[in-house]
Amino acid sequence: MVKNIGSLGVIALTISTLLYFSFQTNETFDSSKYSTEGLDLDYTVSLDVIDESTAPEKYDEEIFTPYLGKSFVGFKEALAFKESRGKYSVVNTYGYLGKYQFGKGTLKLIGVHNPDEFLNSPRLQENAFIANTARNKWILRRDIKNFVGKRVNGVLVTESGILAAAHLAGPGSVKKYLRSYGIDNFSDGYGTTVGHYMKRFSGYDTSFIKPNKKAKAI
Repeated sequence: MVKNIGSLGVIALTISTLLYFSFQTNETFDSSKYSTEGLDLDYTVSLDVIDESTAPEKYDEEIFTPYLGKSFVGFKEALAFKESRGKYSVVNTYGYLGKYQFGKGTLKLIGVHNPDEFLNSPRLQENAFIANTARNKWILRRDIKNFVGKRVNGVLVTESGILAAAHLAGPGSVKKYLRSYGIDNFSDGYGTTVGHYMKRFSGYDTSFIKPNKKAKAI
């Protein structure tokens, strides 16, 4: 019995040895078969997918509001971004206030007499923008009719361009610009001109705004 067990052990050992050597190979690993040469491995993440809430401060100037096209909302948000980066709490070096950078004199014309209340109320600021734009559209109604579709200084005149320029410089300055065919080109304290706003904010749909001589924010 012991002899038989010993014989079986020898046989098992012999089979194991034969199997081991049958799987051995002299082939060496060729790393060149796994080279990344020639492959496109650019994994840089576009700014388009950066979450603004977690993005570092250096991206502030590169990230804008979601694409709104040429809608009225697109118009007012683009204008707000140019004025204040879209921030309601901004007061510039000349004392202009809020997201749309209103002067105190303009605010009084549309019924806002408390600058501190205005600065702390996003809703009031939005209402003020609508009211002021409606008032400017009424003042400039004849110029809109006479000049939209024409070119001044090589720039196609559009209603949104006129209204943006009126926000920058006041409707009186826009009248002078258009009626002088661009010769009287007012610029603000930072050097931004009526003509620049005419071009930059051209082609938006501002039909939402109805001309209103007595428009008020409150």
